[in-house]
Amino acid sequence: MLNTAIKAARRAATVIQRASFDVDRVVVTEKQHNDFVTDVDQAAEQAIIETLLKAYPDHAILAEESGASKNLNDESEFAWIIDPIDGTTNFMHGYPNYCVSIALSQRGIITQAVIYDPVRNDLFTATKGAGAYLNDKRIRVTKHDRISNCLLSSGHAAGPKALADYIKMYGVMAERCQAIRTAGSAALDLANVAAGRSDGFYEKGLKPWDIAAGALLVTEAGGICGEFNGESEYLYKGDIIAASPKVFGQMVTLLSPFA
Repeated sequence: MLNTAIKAARRAATVIQRASFDVDRVVVTEKQHNDFVTDVDQAAEQAIIETLLKAYPDHAILAEESGASKNLNDESEFAWIIDPIDGTTNFMHGYPNYCVSIALSQRGIITQAVIYDPVRNDLFTATKGAGAYLNDKRIRVTKHDRISNCLLSSGHAAGPKALADYIKMYGVMAERCQAIRTAGSAALDLANVAAGRSDGFYEKGLKPWDIAAGALLVTEAGGICGEFNGESEYLYKGDIIAASPKVFGQMVTLLSPFA
């Protein structure tokens, strides 16, 4: 199943990279204020779904652009959670920070994850219980145990309330860590925590397709993911902290007032 997801991600990346050479021709639609979809998102998502369903025709789908398949319900054994371009705004501006994110849920548990960054040709993969990998090399979260030594990443959803919350949280966190980066792709932010490129990530108002693959990467790399209050229902509630165990606890303490 992991190999099929990798194949699907690479097919989508071919669609995306072909379009990236002439982003001025990409057709953009605004779903809501500052939330966009392009014809490339839709084509990439279709390529992913076709690849997955060719191999597993009975599996359910939860995808950002096309939504849930008719056979998706609480009793679905296998469901693929798909974001064809996480970082669409970056992509449509030619800013090189976006990725394909694919995860497999088995009876509600994420068991497989693929995040592919076509710009850097970075392939992140994880299987539950078998570790996390970047280009076939095992990855681990960083060993920092004090938030004062940490580089964090974050972001915010569209809308004035999300922005206001983000600014308040930024003020709290920026005083206590070395720096915060906002790069516009939650999936890649999570993958970078897993790879030890950053020490922690936090964001509110995300969707399952933003989180699913990246969260498995983090946990398989030795990190912890949880809600702002430390609970574990982040996948569908949408508020997430991801970090190494000791830093995670410090981040929960700081961010729990925003839960």
